[in-house]
Amino acid sequence: MKNKYLISGLALFAILSCKTPLNIAKVQTEKNISISQDLPEDQNFNTVIAPYKQELEGKMNTKISHTSVDLTKSGDDSNLGNLLADYTFEGADDWAKKNGIPGGVDGAVINIGGIRTTIAAGDILTRQIYEVMPFENEVMIMKMKGSDMQGLFDYYLKTQKNNPVSHIVIETDHDKITTKLINGKPLDPTKTYYIATSDYLAFGGDNMDYFKKGEMIATGIKLRDLFLEKFIANPEVKVPTDRRLNFKNKKNKTDE
Repeated sequence: MKNKYLISGLALFAILSCKTPLNIAKVQTEKNISISQDLPEDQNFNTVIAPYKQELEGKMNTKISHTSVDLTKSGDDSNLGNLLADYTFEGADDWAKKNGIPGGVDGAVINIGGIRTTIAAGDILTRQIYEVMPFENEVMIMKMKGSDMQGLFDYYLKTQKNNPVSHIVIETDHDKITTKLINGKPLDPTKTYYIATSDYLAFGGDNMDYFKKGEMIATGIKLRDLFLEKFIANPEVKVPTDRRLNFKNKKNKTDE
């Protein structure tokens, strides 16, 4: 029995003696360097990036279109909002017809808060589209039951917010919906609708929870890329003038 304990002890000693000693890293404190305008520029770095910077600035300042009026976000039917909603509809509709949805899309909804600035009358440059849409949002198509689409109209009745729409007409008066049209026709609760929107709204952003009831179809199209493409294709912007959102006797201003 003693031999057994002796052998076990020797084995344990051998195992412990074979372990690699623990190395403790030497920790040195370093002085914090404040980043400010007082730091000298790295001229070598500036020389390397100069041609790329010049090329990028050239592209960003390229004229792609022109508008004779200011494109703004104000009012129930903002002209910039409606224009971008139309571009969203057109891009999604074209994609849908090429990808197994022969009837295309029925309407489009985007959020006014996602449009980050306005465009003054005059030439429209590439950089302005990046300023209008700085996010990497994508175009989504929501397959919705007609009965669930009632949630869209209820949302606008409740919020009376000027989130732009395309091929959709919503009119309210006090606490009632007086008009609800999709693609020029009254809402049909038995129909299946395809609504173009952004991935942000598709996931229920801006409290658009009704979209969560639908089936999400990804297009892979970036909203900003689509807007750039549409402005380039339209050298002179044609501003939409049709009435889409009309909140009669509106109590609170929620325009952005």
